[in-house]
Amino acid sequence: MSSDPDLSNDGGLPLDYGFDDLPRKAAKKATKKVAKKAAKKATKKVAKKAAKKVAKKAAKKVAAEVENPAPAEAAPASENPAPKKEAKADGNEFRPSDFKGRGSHSDGQDSVSVVPDSKEAPAERAKVVAETPEKADTEESKASKEEGSDRAEARSDDGDRNQRNDRNQNQRHDRGQKGGKFNKNKKGGDRNNQHGGNQQHGGNQHGGKQGKHQKGNRNPNQKGGGKQQGGWRQPPPPSERDHIEGDLPAAARFPNKDACEAILKELDGAEPIDLTSLYEMKVEPMGAEVRSLGAELEPKSSRKQAIEALYKFAREGKKVFKDTGFLDTSDDGHGYVVHQVSNYQLKPESVYVPASLIREYGLQRGHEVEVLAVAPEEGERCPAALKIVSAMGEDPVELAKITPFEDLIPYYPTERLVLETPDPGNSKKDVSMRAFDLLTPIGFGQRGLIVAPPRTGKTILLQGLANSIQQNWPKAHLIVLLIDERPEEVTDFKRRVKGEVISSTFDETPTSHVHCAEMVCEKARRMVEKGKDVIILLDSITRLARAYNALASNSGKIMSGGIEATAMQKPKRFFGSARNIEDGGTLTIMGTALVDTGSKMDEVIFEEFKGTGNMEIHLDRDLINKRIFPAINFERSGTRKEELLYHPQEMEKVYGLRRVMQGVPGVEAMEMLIKRLKVTKNNIEFLMSLK
Repeated sequence: MSSDPDLSNDGGLPLDYGFDDLPRKAAKKATKKVAKKAAKKATKKVAKKAAKKVAKKAAKKVAAEVENPAPAEAAPASENPAPKKEAKADGNEFRPSDFKGRGSHSDGQDSVSVVPDSKEAPAERAKVVAETPEKADTEESKASKEEGSDRAEARSDDGDRNQRNDRNQNQRHDRGQKGGKFNKNKKGGDRNNQHGGNQQHGGNQHGGKQGKHQKGNRNPNQKGGGKQQGGWRQPPPPSERDHIEGDLPAAARFPNKDACEAILKELDGAEPIDLTSLYEMKVEPMGAEVRSLGAELEPKSSRKQAIEALYKFAREGKKVFKDTGFLDTSDDGHGYVVHQVSNYQLKPESVYVPASLIREYGLQRGHEVEVLAVAPEEGERCPAALKIVSAMGEDPVELAKITPFEDLIPYYPTERLVLETPDPGNSKKDVSMRAFDLLTPIGFGQRGLIVAPPRTGKTILLQGLANSIQQNWPKAHLIVLLIDERPEEVTDFKRRVKGEVISSTFDETPTSHVHCAEMVCEKARRMVEKGKDVIILLDSITRLARAYNALASNSGKIMSGGIEATAMQKPKRFFGSARNIEDGGTLTIMGTALVDTGSKMDEVIFEEFKGTGNMEIHLDRDLINKRIFPAINFERSGTRKEELLYHPQEMEKVYGLRRVMQGVPGVEAMEMLIKRLKVTKNNIEFLMSLK
């Protein structure tokens, strides 16, 4: 036994050595060793990279001086030149120089000589001399090393605490140890931690401080970051409206009716230029008409150029415009004159109606007006109305005597709207309208729904209704309103139906759908106030409700199917406008409702309108599958208060027919009815044949 007070055992350890501290000290020693090695390797790598960059700059500078040599004075022979170091022309062999920052070898400069690859170079190599200290490791670099070592020791303490949780006390700390500080990425071991950095890819390259360029810290979702920076980006969506050049006429020019009349007196009192007929023309006829008036216009000009030339001609010649259309008001109080040919959509050339004239005569949206207008000034985009010649075909002063639509008294339809045509040839070929008259009679002021699954012939039924109304009731004003329909279907309606066809196809915005529907509704209301009969065929009320839902404000109250709680108010107002006015006009609306589309929203919309109408016609898919037209489900179809429309004797026959059909399956009963209708000339003959 040794006499030394620090006794040792057989293992060579002091007897008072704490075995609990053995793995801690071993790990600490290993950690310090790894940290120093990593710091040294990182320093060399950074130094080499920076020196290479400095050498390239020096080579470029020397090459420029060789090409344009400057006169230099010869040094005295007695002077001893400073020691110089030579480097090859490729610039690959050099000593690290001019490094500043943590972990570098030196903050001084080294002397580097570069021989450029140039044929015009002199015999001796060009030399770049820089004063450097003789020692590479300065006090500052040593301090940096010591600081990096201290930080490595601090990190090693964290690793020691994690090592205590490892059950294997005899296993030395290595790079692949699971649960240690240095193994968050299995692949590559300690590759990310050899520089004293964190666990992200790319590491921190300067003694544990956060690196300037970390690939792992880049957010892939950050705007403009990653690979998308400076590259192609998704363009913004196009605006719903095209850019309209010019401003509206200043309202201050038309403060009242007298000011408008004063401006009108200054203009030429000759025959005014009719804008209504010009706006309805195509491009070439319009250009020819503008040139015939005396305006300067080049051949093959666009519509916009023709309108601008017309405005310029009228402004210089102080001409007056005349326009006839329907009034569309805005929230600011002024209005515009819109036309049927443009589906009542607002155009840049629409005539501006000052708010003073609207207040003077009490004009409302949907009134048919005829105005005299002045040409737009420079910087303005549309003419301005100066006088209201007529409103609803009468003197505008007479509008004050008309009872508003809301104050009129509604009642059930009492006058029959017969759809059977008197032509015998058509009665045998098309039995759809005859079946309508028998099963679901329609009256003036009816509010009806045609409930139809897709591809059940609702479009054919609407066309048959329109043609029968035009033929039997030519005095009634018919409007076919197509919302969110196919463009080719709109063209087909315009060619087959002689009435007014207003459309907003599916490729247009919900704002366009809503605007068309509201203008048609307001126009119909103004006509009913005048005592006229108006019939609207709407296809479809489901898509109109969808458009209103798309524009509804976010109230936070969502019904089933994703419908806003307030979105159905305006569609119901449109559908509820249909009524029979006592001692007045009538407004009849027949709208189609889509069902069995697979959309929960469509089902909810139908349920909302289900109890609001006073007539329903249901089309059956089973009848369509058997090619039976019209595919009317007589069991579910019917009219409320139908006794007000049937003749008493006719009603008895129809009730007997329904009782007979009730005992037969629906498909067979409808097939039997259609066969009997085809062998008779009209419904009277058919009913008289029933026993």
